[in-house]
Amino acid sequence: MASKVYIEILEQLRRLIEEDGLVAGDKIPSERELSERLNVGRSSVREALRALELLGIIETRRGEGTYIKEFGEHQLVSLLGTFILQGHKAKADLIETKLLIEKICLQLACQRRNENQLVALKKMIEQKTIDYDRFFKWVADAGNNYLLLRVWLVLNDFFRLEKTTVDIPLIFYKKMLAAFQEQNESALLLLFEEYVVKQLSKR
Repeated sequence: MASKVYIEILEQLRRLIEEDGLVAGDKIPSERELSERLNVGRSSVREALRALELLGIIETRRGEGTYIKEFGEHQLVSLLGTFILQGHKAKADLIETKLLIEKICLQLACQRRNENQLVALKKMIEQKTIDYDRFFKWVADAGNNYLLLRVWLVLNDFFRLEKTTVDIPLIFYKKMLAAFQEQNESALLLLFEEYVVKQLSKR
């Protein structure tokens, strides 16, 4: 019964954060205010906040208050990954799912990318700061689908937990940039198949 109440408080906190439009970097209401708004005891609120802080979803700054952390900085993914990514089949499914999501992200980015985003991609390539993670983070952003971006971030974190690397030559990114500039979806998918899918399918 206690665990059910605890989960309900966490759900109420999630809704409150959503209703208040709070995002990473924003300060959440005080313990006292949360207790009043949620109509629960302060000790229950304190325990729920402690759980969120242990996962790294929020952080308490001494003398300032409690703030929401950036997505991807918390420990939830690594904790889940410990239990989820067990066995060869799970790892193979992770790679397959990641590739499917990345293909969808490429298609959306091809349709929706803007000039500022193309300039940013070109700059990363010219400065040779581009890598697989940065490139697909750019792709997911350019696709302008918030949920897909979140899904990709989680899958990529799981992928990195496996210490799997993707070694892609600079020419790949240069060709991808040209295809994005021309909004040539067929060229994008062919490049993805040649440089990425073939490499990861061997794992």
